[in-house]
Amino acid sequence: MSTDLVPVASETRRRYRRFQAAWALFRRELSAYFQTPIAYVFGVVFLALTAVLFFSVFFLFEQVEMRQFFRNLPILLAVLMPALSMRLIAEERRRGTYEVLATLPLRTADIIGAKFLAVWITGLFLLLPTVFFIITVRSFGVLDPGPVLGGYFGAALLAAAFAAMGVFASSASRNETVALILGLVIALFLTILDSFLVLMPPFILPVAQYISISYHFAGFSRGIVDSRSIIYLVSVTAFFLVLADRRLSRQR
Repeated sequence: MSTDLVPVASETRRRYRRFQAAWALFRRELSAYFQTPIAYVFGVVFLALTAVLFFSVFFLFEQVEMRQFFRNLPILLAVLMPALSMRLIAEERRRGTYEVLATLPLRTADIIGAKFLAVWITGLFLLLPTVFFIITVRSFGVLDPGPVLGGYFGAALLAAAFAAMGVFASSASRNETVALILGLVIALFLTILDSFLVLMPPFILPVAQYISISYHFAGFSRGIVDSRSIIYLVSVTAFFLVLADRRLSRQR
């Protein structure tokens, strides 16, 4: 083998080992949700609250639409995703297993990414049963598919953003309760910020409105897929994942 190819082959093997380790970590975290009651308990509570909030208004106004469902979704996801994420890193650090994890051929970004994907996919799985709402609504009339598809697309991005906030909060503390509270504060603040716009001075309004998650999600729930809202939610997700990576890298 040419001496020029030796470093390339060595780097390829390192990357492959990193991928294997990250994949194994992702599978471990994902299976931890479904091999224990965690996902099922959160799923039942989430579905029950969503159904009560949606159908109580749906049968009152008798409108064949999913707008009320998507109107409640940001608040519910702002609670669900940090609750699912709180244990991801805080538990590892509390038990002392994060030090073992850090000895694997993984970068901090690989650890963060594997744990983030596990909790995000779990959140998407918990959204799947809400398809039953669509079936129920369609039995009462014609349902416009645009707002439904746009709403679920926005919900997936929303779940990613809240999951990233939860991962960051979990990286900031060894205590899972503290991680949950921190994640909830961040997620709920960005979610309900638009409700207080009328109380803010005019010079703050444009900034406050732009960083409000509910403001960006409202367009998706109307079937409007705006590239600016996509960029915002993706940027928020990346921002909190980078914060988590920086925090763990300093500690490592």
